Amino acid sequence: MRKVIGIGETILDIIFRNGLPTTAVPGGSVFNCIVSLTRAGIPVSFISETGNDRVGNIILQFMQENGVDTKHVNVFPNGKSPISLAFLDNHSDAEYIFYKDYPKQRLDVVFPQIEEDDIVIFGSYYALNPVLREKMLELLDLAREKKAIIYYDPNFRSSHKDEAMKLAPTIIENLEYSNIVRGSADDFSNLYNLKDADRVYKDKIKFYCPNFIYTAGSEAVSLRTDKIAKEYTISPIEVASSIGAGDNFNAGIIYGLLKSGVRYRDLNRVNEDVWDEIIRYGMAFAANACNSLNNSIALDFAKNLPSVN
Repeated sequence: MRKVIGIGETILDIIFRNGLPTTAVPGGSVFNCIVSLTRAGIPVSFISETGNDRVGNIILQFMQENGVDTKHVNVFPNGKSPISLAFLDNHSDAEYIFYKDYPKQRLDVVFPQIEEDDIVIFGSYYALNPVLREKMLELLDLAREKKAIIYYDPNFRSSHKDEAMKLAPTIIENLEYSNIVRGSADDFSNLYNLKDADRVYKDKIKFYCPNFIYTAGSEAVSLRTDKIAKEYTISPIEVASSIGAGDNFNAGIIYGLLKSGVRYRDLNRVNEDVWDEIIRYGMAFAANACNSLNNSIALDFAKNLPSVN
């Protein structure tokens, strides 16, 4: 069976509402996606790091409880596991403060085996960090060589906006490795001061990667490929927290790719009906994750998904 390999940070999200801490949930952009995929019955591997402390133990235990193998997680002896404080506003959108204390030696792990048609997901500042770049490129080169589908979510936060110019060559390199790019309106506003899906695709993405999905919160999802330009309306939902919305949209897209049997060789000839189904899964996963303060899809929702062969 095909598998999904993710690389990214692990972090403990402490979620505040009305100024008071409400819950603490293990998170991280790619991490949330991987947890949802394993709940949906997809074989996964996750490459990451955490500290040898109580927060790290909570994260590792959560991974084990959710069927995510921890053997590709580097537990570093010095430094501390990262924590984020997420403050939910009246619209259940989050503003973050991050606390990180990493050691000098990072990501000392052996990679999982990658095979043709597996899916590798990467993104966020983790995919731009110069300290981790050599290891990131090693994984991306391996994925490309093996003909895995490479999925990139820039997830570029406003806290790094001042670095956008300096990081531009690394972002372009990430786009060149990618077979599918999914980014949000906020990402491209922070990166390029652009908020129009067509402009972003034509000016910044298409030359490097032909398959692009653009999300804008509760507004329509935009799909752009060499042959298709289409918008998908999102049904209104009650939002408890939007923290994992984009991460779970990614999980739904990847689940949809696997469910539809889209392989590496098929990527540039996927027809509109298949893309429709893939995008529907992305929206369904995101909507479900927004229903609670958890960062991933609910177990009940996962149980009712059709199995992927």
